[in-house]
Amino acid sequence: MEPVTVTSGESPVLLAMPHTDTWLPKDVFDGLNARGRLLADTDWHIDRLYAGLLPGATVVRANFHRYLIDANRDPAGLSLYPGQNTTGLCPLTDFDGEAIWRDGHAPDEAETERRREGFHAAYHAALGGELARLRRLHGQVVLYDCHSIRSEIPFLFDSVLPDLNIGTNDGRACAHELESIVLNICQKTKAYTHILNGRFKGGWTTRRYGRSQDGIHAVQMEIAQSAYLKAEEPPFALDDNAAANLRAVLGSILGHLEAWALEHSA
Repeated sequence: MEPVTVTSGESPVLLAMPHTDTWLPKDVFDGLNARGRLLADTDWHIDRLYAGLLPGATVVRANFHRYLIDANRDPAGLSLYPGQNTTGLCPLTDFDGEAIWRDGHAPDEAETERRREGFHAAYHAALGGELARLRRLHGQVVLYDCHSIRSEIPFLFDSVLPDLNIGTNDGRACAHELESIVLNICQKTKAYTHILNGRFKGGWTTRRYGRSQDGIHAVQMEIAQSAYLKAEEPPFALDDNAAANLRAVLGSILGHLEAWALEHSA
């Protein structure tokens, strides 16, 4: 199985999806305990939520689950949020801080390196290659990093997460105009709560590639799953009506980002 699926388009917007798949090698899945096998920390249905919203957009999608290795973590294992609870490059716990591996089956340093080379590096090679291609084509490129998470996870954050969580690494990952475009659309959408650079400021993808001075602008969107799932528990079923309403907002965001990039392209 290929670790990454790339759908190349001509739009200046690239959609990155590091956490949508549930595939794990059999030996890795067998090493998970009962809690881990729920795969509860998947970004459920994100690929369906964004499908077809922006014709011509490039999509880079990881074909492996984050419990194998997290494609949105620093490959050096450094925390993106020092001093706060989080999960690592090869997670040892779920988002609730509970162990996910059977005794003796958690990945060691050598196994982590194998996964990094085979999966994490492959994902970012594909992502970097597509960004370079689009940069040559347009001059200005928007990397839109697609994520979702349960709305209540006390181990990671207090209270209930807003519906739409915009991350730009405190404004360092994109042009200020782009940040304002996304924020203004969210502000006008009364059906959803939102926040800019709150608990989620953007993961390693946003922080690594977001270089507005080089024509690459990165925005992460972390969506609370309560905004589009029937329930935030197994089987994590999609609520079609809620998803349709949310897709209208997300489509508007992507369309405006594309228009900005085309207007400012060389």
